[in-house]
Amino acid sequence: MFKNQPAGLYVLALANTGERFGYYTLLALFLFYIQAKFGVDSAWTGQIFSIFLALVYFMPMIGGILADKWSFSKCVVTGMAVMFVGYALMSAPTPVRENSSLMILFAALLLISVGTGLFKGNLQVMVGDLYNEARYADRRDAAFSLFYMAINIGSMFAPSAAIALKNLALKNAGYLTNDAMAATVSNWAIDTNGFTDMSGVSEETMKNMTEFATKNGMAAGGDVAAALSQYLTDFASQCSVAFTSLTEFAEGYITAFSQGCNYAFMLACGSLIVSFLIYSLGRSTYKHIIVDKKATGTKNAAVTNEPELTPAQTKQRVVALLLVFAVVIFFWMVFHQNGQALTEFAKSATSPDSSSWTRIGFNLWALVAIAAGVYALFGVIQSTTTKAKVISGVILTACIGVVGWLYMGTPATITGIDPAIYQQFNPFYVVALTPFSMAFFAWLNKKGKEPSAPRKIGYGMIMAGVAYVVMIFGSLSLVGTNGDVSTNWLISTYLLLTFAELLVSPMGISFVSKVAPPKMKGSMMGGWFAATAVGNYLVSIPMMLWGKIPTPIVWAILVVLCLISAAFLFSQMKKLEAATGDMPEVPVDETLADPAE
Repeated sequence: MFKNQPAGLYVLALANTGERFGYYTLLALFLFYIQAKFGVDSAWTGQIFSIFLALVYFMPMIGGILADKWSFSKCVVTGMAVMFVGYALMSAPTPVRENSSLMILFAALLLISVGTGLFKGNLQVMVGDLYNEARYADRRDAAFSLFYMAINIGSMFAPSAAIALKNLALKNAGYLTNDAMAATVSNWAIDTNGFTDMSGVSEETMKNMTEFATKNGMAAGGDVAAALSQYLTDFASQCSVAFTSLTEFAEGYITAFSQGCNYAFMLACGSLIVSFLIYSLGRSTYKHIIVDKKATGTKNAAVTNEPELTPAQTKQRVVALLLVFAVVIFFWMVFHQNGQALTEFAKSATSPDSSSWTRIGFNLWALVAIAAGVYALFGVIQSTTTKAKVISGVILTACIGVVGWLYMGTPATITGIDPAIYQQFNPFYVVALTPFSMAFFAWLNKKGKEPSAPRKIGYGMIMAGVAYVVMIFGSLSLVGTNGDVSTNWLISTYLLLTFAELLVSPMGISFVSKVAPPKMKGSMMGGWFAATAVGNYLVSIPMMLWGKIPTPIVWAILVVLCLISAAFLFSQMKKLEAATGDMPEVPVDETLADPAE
C-alpha cells in the first residue's frame, strides 16, 4: 500500500492534513455558531453555509488558472497565508448580533475561500505531477486514495477538538454542555424577552417552538411560552450562573458559546502553521516538479514526460471531463448535507443518548485504535517478511486490546451526545475503509476487471442514493422536524455516504489529474472544484425545505437526484471511456504492499 510511492506524496498529504484539520474544525461548529451568535433560522444558515462552501470550491478554478500561468507551489504557499488571516479574523471575539460582527464574519469566510482556492486544487495537481514519471504512473489511483485517506486523518480529529474548546468556554463560564438545543431556546428567549412577548414571532418560528415544546411534554394546545420558559428555567437552574432574568441568562449563554467557537477557530490558525512547516521542510521531496511558469515559459518535459495531444484529442478529453463534472454537482449537493441537513437532524431529531454497541464510536480514541488496527491487519496479511508480520501482529493485538478496554469502560448508556460529533464518522470511515477499497480494486485489477474511473463514480452516485433511503426510514417517526430517533440512523448513513465518497472523490481527482490536457491541468482541476462549488451551493435547497415539507420527502428528493445522475453517467459511459482511454490498467503486483516495511 505504502511501498514504492514517491516521498513527496507523504509530505504533500501531511501538509494537506493540517489544512483540512483547520477547515473541518470550522465546519464542525459552523451551523451552530451562525445560528447561536446571530439568531438566524435554518434557512438563513443554509444560505450562508452553501455560499461559503460554493466559494471554497469555486475559487480553486481561479487558483488553477493563476497557477497555470505562475507557479503551483507559490500559489499553495500564498493560499496558506491568506487562509491564516481568515481564520484569525474568525477567532477574534466580536459582539453578538451586531452587523459589524456579521461583516467581519463575511470578510473572514471570503479570505478562507480565496486561500483555499489557491491551496487546495494546486496541491492536488502537484500530487498528480509526482506520477507523470513512468516508474510511478501505474500507482496514481492508489496514491490519490492514500492522499485522500491521509487528509481525512485531520478531519477525524477536528470535530472532537472543536467541541472540546467550545465546551471549555461554556464550563468556564458556568454553563452546562449537555443540551444541544440550549442555544436555540436561548435565542428564542432573547427574541421574546424571556418568552413574555410572543407577538413578534413568525409563523414558522412558532411552528418550530410548538413542535419542540410538544416533543418535551407539552400537551396539544398547551401554552408554548410557558413550556419553553419552564424548559430554559430548568436548564438554567442546573448551571452555576447568577442571573436576574431568562433573557440575561440566554444572552450570557450565547456569548460563552460564541467565545468557545472562537477558541476552535484559533486552533485552525495553529494547524495552518503546522501545514506550512511540513510543506517547507519537506520541499526536497517534491522540488523536481516545481516549475515557475513566468521564469521558464514552458513546462519541463523531462519532468512531466507527457505526450502532446492533437486538438481533437484535447477536445475529447475536455468534453469527457465536463460530463463528469455535471454529474458530481449532484453528488456534492447530497454529500455535503453532513454540515447542514444531517447536522440539523442530529440536533433536533436524534436522541442525545445511546445504549447501542455503536456507542463506542463516540469515543475518538476508540476510532483511532480501530483505524490503526485495520492497517495492522493489512500488514499481517500483506507483509513479505516474518519481521514485518510480527510487528504488524503486535500492533493489531494492542489495538484490539485498547478497543476492548475502552468498550468495557464505556457506560451502558452514554448521554449528552453533541450533534457536531457525528461529523467525525465520515473521516473515520474514510481512513478505516481506504485499505479495503484499495485491496478490492487491486484484486479486480489483477483479474482485469477493475471498473474505469467514470464507472466507479456512477456506482458512487447509486450508493449515495441508498444512504438517503436509510434516512427516509429513520425519519418516519418524527413530529415535524423534531424527534428522538436512534443514533444508529446517522451512523449508518455516514457509512454509506463514505462508501460513495471513496468511489467518487479520490477517483474523480485521479481521473482529472490523468485525463486533463497537460497545458490545462490547473484549469481542469479547478473545473472539478467549480462543479463541486455548484453542488455545494445547491446544499441549501434541503434547508430551504426543512420544516416546510415532511422530512422523509426531503431525503426522497436527494435519492431521486442521485439515481437520475447515475443513469445519465452510465448512458454516456462508452463515450467517456472511448474519449479518455480510461480502461483498466495492466495488473501491478506491488499496488498493495506491506505498510510495516
